[in-house]
Amino acid sequence: MTEQMQRMVLASRPTGEPQDENFRLETIDLPEIGDGEVLVRTHYMSLDPYMRGRMDDAKSYSAAVQIGETMGGGAVGEVIASNHDQFAPGDFALGMFGWATHGKAKGHEIQKLDPSVAPITTALGVMGMPGFTGWYGLTELGKPKAGETLVVGAATGPVGSMVGQIAKTKGLRTVGIAGGAEKCQIATDTFGFDACIDHRAFDTASALRKAVAEQCPDGIDVYFENVGGKVLDAVLPLINQGGRVPLCGMIAWYNAGGLGADAAMDSLTGPRLWRTILVNQLSVNGFIISNHYDRYGDFLRDVGPKLAAGQIAYAEDIAEGLENAPAAFRSLLRGGNTGKQLVKLI
Repeated sequence: MTEQMQRMVLASRPTGEPQDENFRLETIDLPEIGDGEVLVRTHYMSLDPYMRGRMDDAKSYSAAVQIGETMGGGAVGEVIASNHDQFAPGDFALGMFGWATHGKAKGHEIQKLDPSVAPITTALGVMGMPGFTGWYGLTELGKPKAGETLVVGAATGPVGSMVGQIAKTKGLRTVGIAGGAEKCQIATDTFGFDACIDHRAFDTASALRKAVAEQCPDGIDVYFENVGGKVLDAVLPLINQGGRVPLCGMIAWYNAGGLGADAAMDSLTGPRLWRTILVNQLSVNGFIISNHYDRYGDFLRDVGPKLAAGQIAYAEDIAEGLENAPAAFRSLLRGGNTGKQLVKLI
């Protein structure tokens, strides 16, 4: 009898927040591997905000997932068959295996992992794409200097928490913004932020802006943007002349066609937005981390020893079962996760 696997495919394109009917769980035969390929049994798969954009049939920096196609994404697991001389059954690997219990890939497309060095889940979070995004965006585009003030949204997420911790090692005052008092406590107690503000405690951007200003009496020098929405409206007018804004995401708008459910009359859009950038001479740099993997080795050499020494903390939020991936993804887009969102499959 042929061995089988499960996969989650995109059944239809969502309008707004993805619903269960936009996905379909399928059982199919395990794929055969060709020359130079390996077959991996997935242990953990990653859920990331960028996946929402790939569900839309619109121009973006990555191709849209086609209807009936396996949802794409990073995953880690154990090699169970190999036609590649660098991988053997029993090895662990990181690859773009998608929302599936198994995946195959060319050997040069995946990365071998050593579970004795760090848990394999860290390759999807603190030592993977999200951690690298935070490190690169801050160090290369944020250009942090000792004595400056940094603000970052989603402060307990895998990107924001890395940004805050690296900024602290460079002597900055770090102010996080997060959703809920519990997350704010984690931001200060676990990730070492000097302060953290609960954006859910404020109905308008103006009210949130006052709270941010109180924690940033000298203004803001670096704002790491991965949220958008009300947080952007609150923070942008407070950035000092010559401030830097690394821009890697806008999760507040992903379900709403670029508008955002929390858009308010005082939203900093159009002429007001551009005037603020011009008058304060801000450097706003959008970046896609997949274009910068030539620096991944530098990231590992910098952050790896810090993680091993306990100087970098991380948090993981783990759902169980492929069938629960859509619900976990919805929760992620709402800010319901604490730390890196993963799905455990085995």
